[in-house]
This record gives sequence, structure tokens and C-alpha cells, in this order.
Amino acid sequence: MIGATVFRGDVIENTHAAHVAVVDASGRVLHSFGDPYRVTLPRSAAKPAQALAVLETGALERFGFSEEDLALMCASHNSEARHIERARAMLAKAEANEADLRCGGHPPISDAVFRDWIKRDFMPTPVCSNCSGKHAGMLAGARAMNAPLDGYHLPAHPLQAWVKRTMARVVDLADDEVQWAIDGCNLPTPAFPLDRLARLFAKIADAPDGTPLARIYEAMTAHPELVAGEGRFCTLLMQTFGGTLVGKTGADACYAIGVRRPEGTLGIAVKVEDGNTGVLNAVVVHVLERLGIGTDEQLGALARFRHPPMRNTVGVSTGRLDIHFALRDH
Repeated sequence: MIGATVFRGDVIENTHAAHVAVVDASGRVLHSFGDPYRVTLPRSAAKPAQALAVLETGALERFGFSEEDLALMCASHNSEARHIERARAMLAKAEANEADLRCGGHPPISDAVFRDWIKRDFMPTPVCSNCSGKHAGMLAGARAMNAPLDGYHLPAHPLQAWVKRTMARVVDLADDEVQWAIDGCNLPTPAFPLDRLARLFAKIADAPDGTPLARIYEAMTAHPELVAGEGRFCTLLMQTFGGTLVGKTGADACYAIGVRRPEGTLGIAVKVEDGNTGVLNAVVVHVLERLGIGTDEQLGALARFRHPPMRNTVGVSTGRLDIHFALRDH
């Protein structure tokens, strides 16, 4: 189902298939576009559920992890200095070190950070991974379970078995209904129908105060700068909505949002088939518009994502991204 079209002049250059699922607090699909049941790899959009598994081991209390640490466990961060420093501090609290991490260094998501690294001839190490907060949290979880740190990332490790059970429970599926692969950061990553991702974020937004999922909601919305970073969609989205929604991106163009509203909580999940993140962000803002979520001012703050400028090397406008689909009611 074509969700977005890129024009160069008046000529169609690219089309992008998309899927959307919108559910209520009970997980019932209210609105959709494309296939709301498409089996999807949420990638990093699943991090809040992985953080939930760590939280439920008691690791946060045992090692004195803060709300900010919990936010970084849910992050796909920019590898800014504040992100790297917090990941190192989390490792120290958990009585682990960088050599225990089983993620790898990589170029940062942030162009500004990348330019700084190039100027300094800086070579990223595992703690610089955008997933280092999640890995540091998992090392703490393994230690809280009295399981070995070695192999914490492997599917057969007791921690990952616990994560798998937690993941299935929180998306309301049986253990064998969740498929698993290996993520870019070297941890197991789940796959399940898109509406179940929306259900996860509806649960996070609807969780009663003081519960583990509510703690995750509060950590992410109170510290959006740790969940992504300067210039990133996740950070600006949560800052703009001031705690009324939580949002998280996943690699290869998957996005999930939980919205707190007086008329009822919503969970939203979006997948763009070709993995284009710029198109994904635009589709997400379009869906918010269609659902009437956000004031004109709030949606205006996201305009550069909804209508990304398309210019050539001398600044001449060359085209536009067109999104106009309607959501189907169920």
C-alpha cells in the first residue's frame, strides 16, 4: 500500500509502501492503513520491553540506576558525550566494564558528532554504540539474576530467556508466537504483528503510576534528550508534546507511539517497507494529524519532518514528499 510519494518536479521519482496500526488501551485495532498485522521487526522500538525485563530483575534498585539510566536503556542515542558518559557510569554501577559489552562501535547517528569524531580522529568503541545503554542495562540484569556476564547477549543465556518471556507477555502473545533474529547491536531482536507493537506502547502509556511500564514512560518522556539526542525526531517529538506521548524509533523504518488522552489511550505503530527513515518520520506526523493528536503549534514544531526540504547542492528546491492517505476505521 503506497503511503508516500516523492516527486522531482512533477515526475514521480519514488514511492514508499507503509503500514499503520492504531489500537486502544485493550489492544483492539481502531484504525489502520496497509496491513496492521504485518509481521514486523520493531528493532529498537522494542527497547522499552527489553528494559522492562531488566527492570523486573530488580537490577535498577540493586545497582542504584536512576530515571536517566532507565531512559538510556530505552535509547538509540546520538553517541553524544552525555550518552557515552552515562553508559560508562551505568557499567561502573553494575560492577562491569566496557570489555564486557558485546555491542560494537560504529559511526554515530548524529552528523554533528560524526564531524567532531573525524576532526579528533576518534575511533568509537562499544560504549559509543547507540545501544550501549541497553547493553549496560542487560549486564546489570544478568548480575541481578546471578547469571554470568559472559554470553549475556546469546539467545540461550538466562537473561535472554527472561527477556523473551517478558516480550511475549507484554505484547499479549504466547512465547512461540514471537519470532527472533539478531539485531545490529548483537542482541536478539523480536518480530511480531505490527498491531502488537502498537499494543505495547498503548500499555506503556496506560500503565498505572508506579508500575514498571509507567516508570519507563516517565523516564523516556522526562529525558527525551537521552532517548535520541540533538536534532533527532524522537527527542523533538516528546519534548514538543510535553509528556503526553512517548515515541521510539526502530532501525529500517519502524516507529511506535503511546498517547495519553482524556478520551482514551492510543497505541500507534508504523512500518515503511523500504526502510526509509525520513519517510517514516513524515508518515508518523501525518498519522498524528489524521488522528487529531496535537495542536497546530505542536504539529508545526514537527513541520521539518512532515515536509522535509528537498534541495540540490546549490540550494534549489527540486521536489517534494507527498503523503495524503486516509486511515481505515475498524
